[in-house]
Amino acid sequence: MKKNYSSKNDVNITQIIAYKNANLKVEEYYYGFKKEDTMNVMSVTKSITSLLVGIAIDKGYIKSIDDKIMDYFKDSYIPKRGERTIYDVTIRDILTMTAPYKGKSEPWTKVCTSNDWTFAALDILGGKNGITNEFRYHTLGVQILLGIIKESSNMNVLDFANEFLFIPLGIDARTSANCFSKEDHFNYLMNRKNHGKVWFLDPQNTPTAGWGLSLSAYEMAQIGLMVLDEGVYNNKRVISKEWIRLMSKSYVSLGERFGNQDYGFLWWLPHRNSECIAAIGDGGNVIYINKKKKIVVAVTGYFKPLVFDRIEYIERNIVDVL
Repeated sequence: MKKNYSSKNDVNITQIIAYKNANLKVEEYYYGFKKEDTMNVMSVTKSITSLLVGIAIDKGYIKSIDDKIMDYFKDSYIPKRGERTIYDVTIRDILTMTAPYKGKSEPWTKVCTSNDWTFAALDILGGKNGITNEFRYHTLGVQILLGIIKESSNMNVLDFANEFLFIPLGIDARTSANCFSKEDHFNYLMNRKNHGKVWFLDPQNTPTAGWGLSLSAYEMAQIGLMVLDEGVYNNKRVISKEWIRLMSKSYVSLGERFGNQDYGFLWWLPHRNSECIAAIGDGGNVIYINKKKKIVVAVTGYFKPLVFDRIEYIERNIVDVL
């Protein structure tokens, strides 16, 4: 692929897949990677979580995105004494990253060493300031959404994802990454080689909602094709058209810190309109969907911090050419 735009951040790319009008146009692999090899796609996992929430709504497990979070944990979780705000937080608040949390930073050690990451995330939800509708990008809080799917469906969430999302898209079922220690966590994050068909699980065997899903670029592209076709894949409906449209709308407009992008339901809108949406993870792992031009691009890369120009890289080197 002849590059129109050079980036010091493209050195970590392991796979590139691109479709136009549902036809495969670009298929490139680096560092010995093959089509079936996977990477931890980091926060792209959040966007997959959004799709799973949509499926749970389609199936009637979740009644509405405006339901209160605590409606789903009445019999399983008791909030900390004195906590009141948590009772006002809705599913929509978490989907749009406008939910309130205690503390100024995310308590990674507290949550990631707990026995149940959902309940540990609930422990930090709320706070004295109430509902402020302030955008607060929070990876750990997204875990609550998969906890809701578990509580409402009475299914293991990994089984739920395999049965209702991955297998219908021709994606092999994910299994446990078998990471149990702090060292396992670190090695999973830093691994530059094929991760396998896995998803990082907490001690309750619930997948991590904000990061930790391993996918290939080809698999991500199939997800992108389904979203581009408003929930349909190979002439079969996977997710409702209504959810895809809701998910792709702008709910928050952000400034320079977040690349002057808008935010939907755990999906980014790079140009502040729903004609182009993207799932974006650390290291420049991306599912890019251009609805107007009927283009889907998926890129995987090993972990490398501060990769902020992957969308520009995709648009100048792939979209403009196609």
